[in-house]
Amino acid sequence: MERKDAIARIMEAVASIYSREEARIIAWEVAGHIGGFTRSQGIADPSAPIPDASEGALEEACRQLAAGRPLQYVVGQSEFYGLPFAVAEGVLIPRPETEELVQWIIRDNGQREGTRVLDIGTGSGAIAVALAHNLPRAVVDAVDISSDALRIAADNAARNHVAVRFLAGDALQPTTEFVKGLPQVRYDVVVSNPPYIPASEYADMRDNVRRWEPAAALFVPDDDPLRFYRAIGRHALHVLAPGGRLYFEIHERFGREVCDLLQAEGFLQVECRKDLNNKARMVRCVR
Repeated sequence: MERKDAIARIMEAVASIYSREEARIIAWEVAGHIGGFTRSQGIADPSAPIPDASEGALEEACRQLAAGRPLQYVVGQSEFYGLPFAVAEGVLIPRPETEELVQWIIRDNGQREGTRVLDIGTGSGAIAVALAHNLPRAVVDAVDISSDALRIAADNAARNHVAVRFLAGDALQPTTEFVKGLPQVRYDVVVSNPPYIPASEYADMRDNVRRWEPAAALFVPDDDPLRFYRAIGRHALHVLAPGGRLYFEIHERFGREVCDLLQAEGFLQVECRKDLNNKARMVRCVR
């Protein structure tokens, strides 16, 4: 099978699920991953054969993609902030919007040596690893309730050659219980991308998200959509050093509500920012 045939086969497999442009992106990514060629190599020599041993893997990938399994789970990896990450069904696939949150943190703290960071609800470890990689001598701790997530996150720290301390913990625990599992230090930064999608939006989401990505990392009850912001905000008040900053990724519908909640808890300089799509998606405040 030639490279161009592999790409065409994948595009055919996903044609009923994705737009033509999305299908093309997926086809290049999967064919290159399995066939061992880059996009530039595929363009320069589309008739080059892929290894015979790759054809079975290609057909299996087509089967999974046609069933709606996300591209990143099919190839077992994703990219975040220019770094490679392993992903599997136990963790959310890192999103480009979250890169903007990481960029905000780096701009605020990039001149400081040894910034102490706590990432709550780390998932794949994307935020924690990216910050450990980009902040000089950062000391990064990361917490998650899922043992599967912690295992994947630890692998991602190792593959990116950074030191992150991963800890088991439930963000919804009372603060007195939550902090027992943390090192006895004050943090300069607390960051979280918690579950924030109301359960009533489940039906509106694409199948490749709701059928494959972990629901516990996505959805919150309709009657208490800010539950994680309230709990994590209280934890942050306890563990942040004076002048330390709390950062959140948020649902675009709840920017005002999250800001009001943080102000009521006693945080200062509460700021909501829009992402590149002009949606309110990030909040920063100061202890």
